[in-house]
Amino acid sequence: MTDKTNDPVAMWQKMVGEMEKGFNSFANQAMSSPEFSQAMNRAGGVAAGAQKQLGELMEKYLVSMNLPSRDQVTGLAERLQAIEGQIGEIKWMLSQMAARSGVSQGSDTALRPPRTKRPPSEGGEQT
Repeated sequence: MTDKTNDPVAMWQKMVGEMEKGFNSFANQAMSSPEFSQAMNRAGGVAAGAQKQLGELMEKYLVSMNLPSRDQVTGLAERLQAIEGQIGEIKWMLSQMAARSGVSQGSDTALRPPRTKRPPSEGGEQT
């Protein structure tokens, strides 16, 4: 077996472990200070403001290109979903009405008008 004092992997692991401990203690001290929390709050506020401005610019760009925004597409999807739900309810009510009246749902002949026009005769003339 190799000696632990001369093992380069063990020395590397020990060095990385010590570096991690040092970095963790430094980061904990930095994060516990009020200045750090104030700086993070400012950075978060700046990021939120930038995101809001970008959203407004994108909205203006999409309007100028005559394209819908994300909110508009979401609104359309919600309206379409509501319409599909209403159509489903109408279909259900129609099937219930048809079942009560005794009309078979598979045949369309009851809904078609009577055929009054006759095909041409063998002679080629219509009467």
